[in-house]
Amino acid sequence: MRLAHLMLPALLFAGPALAQEQDPELERPADWNVRFDQPADESDLYFVSMPPGWHVTSGPASILYNTSQVASGEYKLESKIYLFPGQRREGFGVLFGGQELDGPGQKYVYFLIRGDGSYLVKLRVGSETQVIIPWTKHEAIVEHEGQEGTAENVLAVRCGSEMIDLFVNGEKVNSIPRSDVEPDGIVGLRVNHGLNLHVADLTVTSGDD
Repeated sequence: MRLAHLMLPALLFAGPALAQEQDPELERPADWNVRFDQPADESDLYFVSMPPGWHVTSGPASILYNTSQVASGEYKLESKIYLFPGQRREGFGVLFGGQELDGPGQKYVYFLIRGDGSYLVKLRVGSETQVIIPWTKHEAIVEHEGQEGTAENVLAVRCGSEMIDLFVNGEKVNSIPRSDVEPDGIVGLRVNHGLNLHVADLTVTSGDD
């Protein structure tokens, strides 16, 4: 088991309440889209640009994405995410292979972790979801079950020609055959309900890098 970090050095990671006090002009990132799992009001989600990255305090579960962020072929998707104290043991992480994300035929794969040190992989097609890997504990995941500090985790998805490898903090936690899902498409974030996060980055590099 890895322990949560007790603090982060930069004030910008202090959370949305303090961020609003420090800079009331924080705005939702340009060109990003939000889709809730169920009908909800946009005001139920706090999602703002806060360099480096974005701060998210979720209401209902949702996906966040920019349609210009697309990955295909052999590539690596990576995101560093900080989890702040909270009451809910909910999942958060990255999505890939996004298709028709604004319509009824939405399709994407998501790789999530949660504060108890578990990870999950699911496929969504329309309103239905299919479990690819159920919630599974792994020691590579920095846990956060307490009421203080933050937990930093780096999630990565490496899509090869035959296999998709899943990493947390540089350690491979599992693999799935590429033929089981379609990984080409929009990449983004998935945040389940009632979470307070800072997403430091979301990057894609080609298989040659």
